Amino acid sequence: MTMILLLLVAYLLGSIPSGLWIGHYFFHKNLRDFGSGNIGTTNTFRILGKRAGTVVFVMDLLKGTLATVLPLMFGIETISPALFGLFAVLGHTFSIFNHFQGGKAVATAAGMLLGYSPWFVLLLAFVFFITFYLTSMVSFASVLCAGVAAILVLILPAFHLIFTSYDWLFTSIVLFLACFIIIRHRENITRIRNKSENIFNFGLNITHQKRQKRQKRQKRQKHNI
Repeated sequence: MTMILLLLVAYLLGSIPSGLWIGHYFFHKNLRDFGSGNIGTTNTFRILGKRAGTVVFVMDLLKGTLATVLPLMFGIETISPALFGLFAVLGHTFSIFNHFQGGKAVATAAGMLLGYSPWFVLLLAFVFFITFYLTSMVSFASVLCAGVAAILVLILPAFHLIFTSYDWLFTSIVLFLACFIIIRHRENITRIRNKSENIFNFGLNITHQKRQKRQKRQKRQKHNI
């Protein structure tokens, strides 16, 4: 019974729509009406600015971390804590407070990994920021990190690097989330192939994505907030 209640709590934690509530209460804007319509970190950065985007990222990250450490706080050691982090990710993506819609799972999934293995997150963060700098695209960096995480979670435990042994439930969850994140970014992948993906004014843009008129409108919308 305790485990079921904690899984429910993990889902509710993940369901907190940070970007939506911050946009509504502090900027009087509904993120669903601007930019990509997504309420996650990337769209918050574009529409509400760096400060709001950073706050939303931290909140979404910590939702996954807190959910993952919940079973440890209550002395539950019979099942991998990653399962509770997974419920937070599902809550973030299918939020009960947002008509079962939500973000693309990246920040909260990273929070789950942070609660499970901080060193693993640091490794993936290095891959993310290098890729982001090279491509200027959060979407590309997110998809690549998802793929890298899926490969590393299969390889590292075999060499006792970061992970001393296999936790097959954790491994299965990471593989599932990697596929889930890639699927959630399928529209971004299409735009990347068409050289029309949204980019940030940062990095080298080595894939030569073309800045679209929509991005210019988003920039004007942010300055009008």
